[in-house]
Amino acid sequence: MSQSGMAASSILENASTVLRERYGRIGLTLLLLFLISGGADFAFQTSGLIQEVTLASIMDAYFQVSVFVAVTLLIFFSLEKYLHIDVGQVMQNGQKWQVPIATVLGLLPGCGGAIVVITSFARGKVTLGAMVGALIATMGDAAFLLLVQEPTTYVRVILISAVAGILTGWAVDKYHPGELYTVAKVRTLNVIGEIRRRDIIYIVLAAPGLILGMLGLMQVDVYSFGTPVLVVGIGGVVISMLIWSVSPVQAVTLSGDHPVTRTAEETSFVTIWVIVAFLLYEYSYAFFGLDLAVMAQAAWLYIPLLAVLIGFIPGCGPQILVTTLYLQGIVPFSGLIGNAIANDGDALFPAIALTPKMAIIATLYSGIPALIISYYFLFFT
Repeated sequence: MSQSGMAASSILENASTVLRERYGRIGLTLLLLFLISGGADFAFQTSGLIQEVTLASIMDAYFQVSVFVAVTLLIFFSLEKYLHIDVGQVMQNGQKWQVPIATVLGLLPGCGGAIVVITSFARGKVTLGAMVGALIATMGDAAFLLLVQEPTTYVRVILISAVAGILTGWAVDKYHPGELYTVAKVRTLNVIGEIRRRDIIYIVLAAPGLILGMLGLMQVDVYSFGTPVLVVGIGGVVISMLIWSVSPVQAVTLSGDHPVTRTAEETSFVTIWVIVAFLLYEYSYAFFGLDLAVMAQAAWLYIPLLAVLIGFIPGCGPQILVTTLYLQGIVPFSGLIGNAIANDGDALFPAIALTPKMAIIATLYSGIPALIISYYFLFFT
């Protein structure tokens, strides 16, 4: 095939992928709106129970997680854009300190730090051990959920992950230095560019949402404030769903995009999957009588293994579900720490796109400390 023909084929393939993703996102958004509106109660004659459970779950997801994710990402993206620091070059100059630096980047809530390390590896600037360290340290967007609801547990997880990431990364560089990619095949990403109106609306709603979320952390019953809280919560969730459903972003936002736009895009993604995780748990209990806590106790020996295997799944959705189950008292700490070490969050998507072979190898390496540490906590703590 000629070079122009291959280019045309690649464009068509990317367009087809974007179209499939767009339809899937729109479909899930419409389903959530249907559940919020009470349409499911009318269809199944459930006397408003579905709507009640749905509204409670999405409000908790927004005030307990989304608003805190938004402020964290806005600060991080603003610093990244306006300080113009080439982290990849810093790591390359660090030589033997590449692994600790990469691991610390991976510890940052979300996937941004790990993605920086992965793109640096793809450009031949850092070692395989550095990428392994970053992936081990990365908890993805599930970190925001744990940070907000159990900050002391979050600190415990990142300290353990940091030690595991540094030691494993150094071991990989010593025994399996791997290969460096000098030319990365980057999957086409759409640059959004300047700030959009919907991004401003999102931030405007997130501001009072953050205040309400902080009051909630202080054990204030914010729902007793009535209609204003309902408007902020539902408004924030709806705009999140709309931003996510029509988003042109295929993997992650780019540094060339406005920090407010990046915050709206990536927080909306987190919001959707946190809602899905919350609803899976609440629906299973309210409508199907499934007591996940009893099931977890019956299969206690396999929980760390299952948590690690779930960690191998690309994306943050499954990992947010594991963290949610831990916060609900269903999954023990051994399952949480195993998943936290094994999971790569959204960072695995660009890793597979840029360096597929080494991404798989790095992910498998992360499973070794994940299994060892998770079963240690299962049997000895």
